[in-house]
Amino acid sequence: MTTGLHPGGTPQDPRPTGHHALPTQERAGLGASHADDRTGSSVITARAAASFEPVGRSVATARSFVRDTLQGWGFADIVDDAVVLTSELVTNAVVHAGTSADVLCLRSDDGVRIEVADHYPEREIPLQATAINMGSPDREGGRGLQLCAALARRWGVEYTPTHKQVWFQLDLPERAVGTRTAGPSLPADLLPLADGRVRVAVIQIDRTGAINAWNEDAEELFGYAAEQVTGKPLTDLAAWPHTPGTGTGIVEALQLSRWEGSYGVRCADGRVTPVYASHLRVRDTGGEPSTVCLLVRDHERAVLQTPLRGPASDSGSHTEGQATDPFEVFIGSPAPDDLDGLLQRTVERARDMLDGDSAFLLLATDDETELEVRASTGLPSARQRFARVPVEAGPGRYGSARMPAVHEDLTVVPGAVPLLGGTGMRSVVTVPLKVEGRLTGSLGVAAESPGRYSNEEALRLQFAADRIALAVESARLGELERLRRGSLSFLVEASDLLAGTLDRDQTLALMAQMTVPTLATWCAVYTIADQASDPYLSYVLHEDEELIDGLKALLSKIAPPDPVPTPGARVWAAPAAAAHDAALRTSMRSLGLGGQPSVSSGIGTTLATAAAVGGETVVLPLVARNRVIGMLTLGKPSDEHFRQEILELAEDLSRRAALALDNARLYSERTAISQSLQRSLLPPELPQIEGVEVEVIYRAAGEGNEVGGDFYDLFPIRDGAYGFAIGDVCGTGPEAAAVTGLARHALRLLAREGYGGPAVLERLNSAILDEGARSRFLTLLYGELWPQEDGSAVLKVVCAGHPLPLRLRQDGTVEPAAEPQPLLGVMEDLELYEQRVTLDPGDVLLCVTDGVTERREGTRMLGDDGLADVLTTCTGLTAGAVAARIMRAVERFASDAPSDDMAILAMRVPGLQKD
Repeated sequence: MTTGLHPGGTPQDPRPTGHHALPTQERAGLGASHADDRTGSSVITARAAASFEPVGRSVATARSFVRDTLQGWGFADIVDDAVVLTSELVTNAVVHAGTSADVLCLRSDDGVRIEVADHYPEREIPLQATAINMGSPDREGGRGLQLCAALARRWGVEYTPTHKQVWFQLDLPERAVGTRTAGPSLPADLLPLADGRVRVAVIQIDRTGAINAWNEDAEELFGYAAEQVTGKPLTDLAAWPHTPGTGTGIVEALQLSRWEGSYGVRCADGRVTPVYASHLRVRDTGGEPSTVCLLVRDHERAVLQTPLRGPASDSGSHTEGQATDPFEVFIGSPAPDDLDGLLQRTVERARDMLDGDSAFLLLATDDETELEVRASTGLPSARQRFARVPVEAGPGRYGSARMPAVHEDLTVVPGAVPLLGGTGMRSVVTVPLKVEGRLTGSLGVAAESPGRYSNEEALRLQFAADRIALAVESARLGELERLRRGSLSFLVEASDLLAGTLDRDQTLALMAQMTVPTLATWCAVYTIADQASDPYLSYVLHEDEELIDGLKALLSKIAPPDPVPTPGARVWAAPAAAAHDAALRTSMRSLGLGGQPSVSSGIGTTLATAAAVGGETVVLPLVARNRVIGMLTLGKPSDEHFRQEILELAEDLSRRAALALDNARLYSERTAISQSLQRSLLPPELPQIEGVEVEVIYRAAGEGNEVGGDFYDLFPIRDGAYGFAIGDVCGTGPEAAAVTGLARHALRLLAREGYGGPAVLERLNSAILDEGARSRFLTLLYGELWPQEDGSAVLKVVCAGHPLPLRLRQDGTVEPAAEPQPLLGVMEDLELYEQRVTLDPGDVLLCVTDGVTERREGTRMLGDDGLADVLTTCTGLTAGAVAARIMRAVERFASDAPSDDMAILAMRVPGLQKD
């Protein structure tokens, strides 16, 4: 996103000349139109512009941009309408049009104009007189214009050939002059006490926390000249009252949009002056944030302190027919529309109502056995958020959840409110949130001083809790429904991804990638090969890739979790403890307290790893077929906890992932066995034949098949004699491969027993027929080869139903080298004979299976003639080059993948080498 903010003046109109503008519309209807001069009679005093990428998250970013801009301009009254309209129009641009969106905000004396433009490349420019069709309000598209017509005083649509711009104008409501707050006339002795002259220190802090403005009253109050403190952090001067590392610190307070309270300032003479401060977060016209701090002496706090809201007036003070909603009296209007916002507003109002230092709200689980921290203020919320404590029993139980309770001093009853342990809070009042008698949560306010609260404050807080309990429960149920729908969508997508692979390593990677960062900050997967094996760390993933190596090293040094088959997530404290110890040792070494000081770059890595795994860590068993095959470990960074809904979703995911991982393991084992058996059916490395070049190319059809129905072999029979064979079993796959193994081993055995070619094939035919129902017919070319001293080679060949071998002479002629005879596996009595062939120097004998000759492209087939044509181009090539050219021609003949096994055996007699 790119933004720009410019104060004052009238900005240049960025629209290109020659644009086509639809008439602007009044809220009363579409009929009235006004000329669009952008500014009318008003003067534009500021503008802010931003561009947003065509991604879904840009809609939320655009809403924040408009909200921050209008609030910075002081136009809070029209923020909601502007945000709604901008959200719809930016959605149309980045989601429906699929282009980037440009948002321009213009401020004038009487209101704001906001323009949203997209860059649709082929937009049809409508005619000036064309009526506007805004569509149905039930459809997702087209609502933006309807909302503009409903909410904006003026609006319009402007077209150019390259982009469309929708603009709307919102006017400021007229505010009657009146009193914001007033108090009664009091006698002089009851007025707040102040010095002769009240001094208000005005200090401005930049975005880094450094002081950049220091007025004269600040110099008088604290004794520092402006040049002494300019550029220094305010934290160097502030004496903050909260316990370091536990309460809300000054750094956090300076980041809040508004803060009011007490702390101390260290003066130039070393004394600490108590002050009462009011902080306001602002943004300058360049978009840079800063904080303005107003400070007075603490006993003069009435000068800055916001008056407490008085009780609701009686019915007589209201207009007849109007009733005050007790919920809105406590929460304020408008109430936040999301659960987190509602809970945060609740704890802030509860804290202010009882003048506390902190407040917290916990929600009960469905079975009311545990409470989960959901909102807090003045407490380390990052550490406590989603932490769970038991209600009735167990260590650290929340003993005061079901009834209002006041604890005057927590040091007397330590552990009464587990959430406040180690926070410095002394007194606390807690009340239950109940709906129809059922416990739905607990609300508490705490203070750092003891004895702050009594039963009167408990009654006031209970009254407020009763007013908001139903709204909180309704918002919680709505959130749970959205979470359940999101969980179902997540699990469906996860199941599809896991079902899409049978590779073990890819399944492990998917398991981790689906959990990080959706469910956890980091993930580790342990696998167990068998019941006698220990868990093995198989995969580690962190949302920050730079921390993966450190996380893997840390987990490798600690014992893996126990493979307990009990379903559900259980807490595993070992990683956080190991990370804490490693960080402590590293820090001590760096200070020279534990050996030699370390100056290596590993200090930062160790500390970063410790922070990454210092939060809650849970282990979920991966159980498949009643056996634990691994563990899925999920972790959070320091001081973070998992919410119960996330753990339940992770448990569902672990069950699906376990089955996917076990299926991948079984598939890998079956594949390994299959490949091992198939490789055993292939002949070993071909022998080197002196005086004859031999090359074989083999392709088995089907995914994952290394051996099919086609086979080949070349083996020594006795000194100076070699047997060769190429055959094709009917069919493909494992059944055909079984006959392949029978044929290849039978050929070797019979040939080495001294049988001639016809006898070998006749006995193989009998063996195939003995297989009964498992037998398959077989075409086979078998021959014996004798290299000669004159450089030629003599062959005796039997071709039993197989494609005829082709002989390529040196002059380029191609001819069959044998005659066809009956195939094997069909008839019991065969009368086969062998034929003698002499290969002269330079001749090539090519033997193929029918997967080569029957290669098809539509109705065309390569055939014997096509094969012979290709072979005629191979004169002078080596045996390897001949086989490669034949295979290349077969592959190019058709675009589809081969559906039949293919084998090519090429033999060439190069002749005698001359000296």
